Amino acid sequence: MTLRPDTYRLHNGEKATAQFSTIEYETRLAGLRAIMAAAGVKAAIFTSMHSIAYYSGFLYCAFGRPYGLVVTATENVTISAGIDAGQPWRRSFGDNITYTDWQRDNFWRAIRSVAGENSAIGYEGDHLTLDQHGKLLAFLSPASQTDLSPAIMQQRMHKSPAELALIREGARIADIGGYAIRDAVKLGQREIDIAMAGRDAMELAIAEAFPDAEYRDSWVWFQSGLNTDGAHNPVTSRKLQKGDILSLNSFPMISGYYTALERTMFAGSVDPTSLGIWQANIAAHEYGISLLKPGMRCSEVTHKINAFLEDRDLLQYRSFGYGHSFGILSHYYGREAGLELREDVDTVLEPGMVVSMEPMLTISHGQAGAGGYREHDILIINDDGNDNITGYPYGPDFNIVG
Repeated sequence: MTLRPDTYRLHNGEKATAQFSTIEYETRLAGLRAIMAAAGVKAAIFTSMHSIAYYSGFLYCAFGRPYGLVVTATENVTISAGIDAGQPWRRSFGDNITYTDWQRDNFWRAIRSVAGENSAIGYEGDHLTLDQHGKLLAFLSPASQTDLSPAIMQQRMHKSPAELALIREGARIADIGGYAIRDAVKLGQREIDIAMAGRDAMELAIAEAFPDAEYRDSWVWFQSGLNTDGAHNPVTSRKLQKGDILSLNSFPMISGYYTALERTMFAGSVDPTSLGIWQANIAAHEYGISLLKPGMRCSEVTHKINAFLEDRDLLQYRSFGYGHSFGILSHYYGREAGLELREDVDTVLEPGMVVSMEPMLTISHGQAGAGGYREHDILIINDDGNDNITGYPYGPDFNIVG
C-alpha cells in the first residue's frame, strides 16, 4: 500500500503576500516570547482562530478539525489538516506542518514534533477544550503548564501602527456598507435583500483596497420592527412597513480584523415617543464618546453612562455593555474581553487601544416606542482623548429613510 505518513510539509507554490510586514509579525512574536520567558514557558501551543491569526497571519476554517500554532524560542509553526493542502503554509508567517486523517490524533503528533515532551508548556485556557487538554497531557507529558490567555490578550489590546491603519480602512468600508444599506431601504423590501446590498458593497470595497487578501466572513445584520430588540438577531425575510424601527449593522472583515457600523433608522416616519427615546440614546452615545480618554477605567465609563441614563429614567432598558475592543474578532472567534465597557472590567484606557461606544436601549413589544435603539462608533484612544474613525451620520436628520 502507498505510504501514508502521520504528518508532512506541503509547501505548495510560493508564499502569499501577507497582510502585515515581516517586521510586524516578528515584533508580535518577540512580544510573545518575552511573555513566555517571564512565565518560564518553553513551548506555547495556540488553538484559537484569533491567536493563530495574530501571530502567523493564517486564519483557519475548522470544519470539525483542530488547528494549532506552536511557538518556541526559535520556531513558529502552524499545524493544519490535510484537507487544506498548501494554503495554510502559503498564508503562514513561518513554517507549517500538515497532519493526516489516517489515524486518530495525528494533530497532537504534529504538535509534539515541535513542542517536544516533558517541557514547560503554555496554552490557551479560554479556548482549549477539556478533551483536547487531556490529549495535550497524554502526548506531551508537560513538566509544567501555564495559561497564557490573559497575557496574550493584553498584548493584542495594544494596537500597532499597522493594525490601526487596517482598522481605519475597515471603518471606512463599514461606512460604505452603511450607505449601500440606506440606499436599499424601501417600504416593502425584505430585510434579507437590504442586507445583501450592504454586504456586496463592502466585499467589493475590500477587494479593491486589499487585492492580496483572502475574502471571507463579512456580513450584515439588518433588522426591522420586533427583530431589532437584540443586538445580534439574524436577518429575516420580513418586509418593511411605514414607521418601522430599523437597525443597520455592517461588519466588514479584513484578514480576520473586524470593524462595525451600527445605526438606528426608521422607515418613512418616526412617532414622537420613539423619537424621544432615539434622541436620548444618541445623547448617551455622545456623552460616552466624550468619556473615552487615557486614564479612564472601563468600569468608570460604564458607571457614568449608567448615571446619565438613570437621570432620564431609561437605565432599565439597557441590556449589555457600552462597548468593546477591536482587532482580530468575529461573531464566532476572538474577543479581548479585558477591554469592554462593563461594570466588572477595570482596565485603564491607554493610547493605542481601540474601543467602540455603542449604547443600546430596548423597549418591549406592546409599549410605546417599542424596539431596539443602538448607535455604534469606533474610537482610537490617543494622548488627548480619542479619534472617532466612524463617518456615517447618526440621528433622525439622516436616518429616516425609505
